Amino acid sequence: MLPAHLNDGVAHNLGAGVDAHDDLLGRGQPLEGGRGQSAGNGHVAQSYAPAPPGRPRRGPRWVTLAKIGVTLLTLGLLYHSVFAAPDTAAAWRQLLATTLGGAGRGPVLLALALVPLNWGLEAWKWQLLAQHLEPGHSFGRSLRAVLLGLTLGFATPNRVGDYAARILELHSRRRLDAVGAVFLGRYAQLVATLLAGGAGLLYFLLKFYLVGYPAAQVGVGLAAGLGGALVLLPLYRSRLLLAALALVRPLRRFRRYLAVMPTYSAAELHATLGISGLRYAVFCGQFLLLLSAYGVRGPLGPAAAAVAGTFLFKSLVPSLNALADVGVRELSATHLFGLLGQPALPVLSASLSLWVINIALPSALGLLLLPGLRVLRERRAR
Repeated sequence: MLPAHLNDGVAHNLGAGVDAHDDLLGRGQPLEGGRGQSAGNGHVAQSYAPAPPGRPRRGPRWVTLAKIGVTLLTLGLLYHSVFAAPDTAAAWRQLLATTLGGAGRGPVLLALALVPLNWGLEAWKWQLLAQHLEPGHSFGRSLRAVLLGLTLGFATPNRVGDYAARILELHSRRRLDAVGAVFLGRYAQLVATLLAGGAGLLYFLLKFYLVGYPAAQVGVGLAAGLGGALVLLPLYRSRLLLAALALVRPLRRFRRYLAVMPTYSAAELHATLGISGLRYAVFCGQFLLLLSAYGVRGPLGPAAAAVAGTFLFKSLVPSLNALADVGVRELSATHLFGLLGQPALPVLSASLSLWVINIALPSALGLLLLPGLRVLRERRAR
């Protein structure tokens, strides 16, 4: 799950991260009223002298209402398609008892065993990105920041807490650049989701919707290849992204937060994308294990395509927080696996179980680390 942390849509989270940074650092006012001096890497060096607290920046109300509407509609459709069926509750209890007490126990335990690997890879990726800003940043501190971010982002709008935790755990004063580093890590994860999910959806289009239309099949295949190349552009040609942001007045304020992206080397970008791909493979494997545990049987290829398509749909739908994600993935999964002739209840159970083990349980673990958040430690020391 992107975890979200999977993936989470990026565009709607970037603005939230920018606002979170402004609020945390006194709206990012320059020292002594200046604009800062140009750094050698081509972007403006920022200073972080405290400024008088400003009024918190809020997004348009219609955006929040639209997200609430999408969440309620998704949950309503999910309830109507699954829970409204007669005897569903009894069937679900029987399914859970059979899975956890029988042959399904092994795959469930294996999926649980992969949870530390999932978040360990995310911590490794953040360590790589943070070391660019703060040499010597350790894996342990990266793991702490990731778990704290998961906990704080569980209930905060657009998971602003994930940005806040990672930024506040840095000792470096380059917190403005840290917003760009968090964005870079999230975008790399989104790239892995889009590329794999696009391939998965291409399978379903060619198999179920474009049969007998060879010209359309070729066109869709070419469009998918072009889309994949375009998705990689902001990652490897980030100066083009900054130039595009400069052309749109409402987006210009994002440029200073993303100015750090071109300073990452190609090797660092390759490593970030590679770790994102490994992490994507881990939670796809977890989903497939849970599907097997709940009795979903079928060829591995189509099942993997359905899993990839499910994660793609989830990543493209904006969410209020991690809790609101419940429903988006489940509805997508039941639809795609339904095309493969699989019943909805086992698929739904596997998807909900994936959310519990990858998001809910690690978020609870992060609560234990919350008193040790660096900004709280410093406040107590005063």
